[in-house]
Amino acid sequence: MKRNPIKKVIILVSILAIPGFLFFYLLPQFAKNRYKSLPIFGNKVVAKTFHTVKGKKIADTIYHQVPDFKLVNQHQDTVSWSTLKDKLVVINLFYTGANNQQSSQYLKQLSEGYALKPLVKFLSLSVDPADRNKIKSFAANLSAKEGKWDFLAGDTATVYPLIRSGLLLDVIADESNVKPNYIFSNKIVLIDNLHRIRGIYEADNPEATASLEDEIKVLIAEYLRNVKDGR
Repeated sequence: MKRNPIKKVIILVSILAIPGFLFFYLLPQFAKNRYKSLPIFGNKVVAKTFHTVKGKKIADTIYHQVPDFKLVNQHQDTVSWSTLKDKLVVINLFYTGANNQQSSQYLKQLSEGYALKPLVKFLSLSVDPADRNKIKSFAANLSAKEGKWDFLAGDTATVYPLIRSGLLLDVIADESNVKPNYIFSNKIVLIDNLHRIRGIYEADNPEATASLEDEIKVLIAEYLRNVKDGR
């Protein structure tokens, strides 16, 4: 029995079309989602506004954002979100009198690896208001590159709410002794260009810092993808 010529054509077209479908549709979809999006830390609120995805209305979500600030760096320049516009920020806490400067030493190494990548900026925020007169020499001792790694200091009324409510970290000032002591989170925070916290990492945990290094790259890829998509 002879096979219908039309059926032969349909079968042949199907065989030829399937690889093309896989290449032009499925492969780009896979490539687009090869990076798992990082979480967003902090409280979130469902807004009254909506956006549309494939004709379906989805409620917008308002995520926690690190509030704006104005602090002076080691070069006496004011640093704020306006000076960090469209930057990804890695930030840690420190004070110049601390015995352990492990997180600052780690940031030195990390910032050197991103010396030629202007998208990523590094901040070190002092928990000691007296450091306003000391951060210049402290930054120089760490060979901090100007424009890449800023050391910030300010009064506790400004800095401590930023740390606790903005960065979601802990800080306590113990001034009961002649020499004040500061207890603070030995953590590093990764912040995206929308001022949202995307990761918090223990500075003295090798697994955590390895995750930070990987997730900076993920956040860069997410940022570039959003720019390409016009978001």
